[in-house]
Amino acid sequence: MCVEENIVLVRRWFKEAWNEGRVQTIYELLHENAACHGSDLEAEVLRGPAEFEVLYNRLRGAFPDIQIEIEDAFGSDDKVAVRWSAVMTHTGDHLGMPATKKQVRITGSTMMRIEKGKIVECWDNWDQFALMQQINSSSASAASYSNRTVHLR
Repeated sequence: MCVEENIVLVRRWFKEAWNEGRVQTIYELLHENAACHGSDLEAEVLRGPAEFEVLYNRLRGAFPDIQIEIEDAFGSDDKVAVRWSAVMTHTGDHLGMPATKKQVRITGSTMMRIEKGKIVECWDNWDQFALMQQINSSSASAASYSNRTVHLR
């Protein structure tokens, strides 16, 4: 695939999986042996669609109205880099705390490596601490939560 096709694939990932809530897109676009670094709130690396879906269900369960806007997207060879922002409302308790009904805005960046039309590796860096602060998690919980993200790449 060329760089332009890879960028279209990454845009599809964010649009369908995250904004439209289409779980099947995870299985269509993420390679069965993909390695996702920094995506999870607890694990350092998620491997394959099934492990990624656990994170996905937890985040969409807490923020079912998540909307991600791609601010910038560009690629080189087999990699695409995206800078994004997200707006969402904390209406579910899937993060281990009661829903606060608060709207939050976070920012992040993602880089994906693509082979033969599948995401084979990705690196996420997003402001998980700001998310916790905005939903008014206790200081201790927020600090604990933040400490789990030290390994973001």
